[in-house]
Amino acid sequence: MELTQEKYYTVEDFYKIPEEIHAELINGELVHMALPSRIHQKLLVELITLINHYIKSKKGDCEVYLAPFDVQLWDNKDTIVEPDISVICDKKKLNKRGCLGAPDWIIEIVSPSNPEHDYIDKLYFYTKASVREYWIVDPQNKNIHVYNLEPNQFHVKVYTFQDTIKVGIYEDLFIDFAAFNFDEKE
Repeated sequence: MELTQEKYYTVEDFYKIPEEIHAELINGELVHMALPSRIHQKLLVELITLINHYIKSKKGDCEVYLAPFDVQLWDNKDTIVEPDISVICDKKKLNKRGCLGAPDWIIEIVSPSNPEHDYIDKLYFYTKASVREYWIVDPQNKNIHVYNLEPNQFHVKVYTFQDTIKVGIYEDLFIDFAAFNFDEKE
């Protein structure tokens, strides 16, 4: 399959592209994604481990997934995103390809090559799709933007990599970014 930006891609087209192509489908357009850096991978491991351990310790109904994991926010639009971390509490949304509908909590780790994709495009999509909570973790600026996207409660708070952050969708989950011990060279 030849990939060209002049073509409008459907969900069906997206699932035919070769697996080695790392891309998302945004309104019929393929958006190529950068391969994750070492600090990106380190953050993913730390966060996914904490979240998964929390859910299992509480015998919770939610499930946590890391990219690549397809999230089709709407069944009638040609848009598929691959959040770095997705927490889904309604298992009816899960299918063999990923998730159909809005996850409850999404975490994106900013790529230096395309930060506006997470800060603008995805924030817009996740708000419209009714994601409950959205975190943007920015390793370059060492901050975390936490968006509460609940209806009539939209707000954002910015934290640093020295802060402990309460997860909004849970009563007693706190993530201490200072405990990750990032080296300044990372």
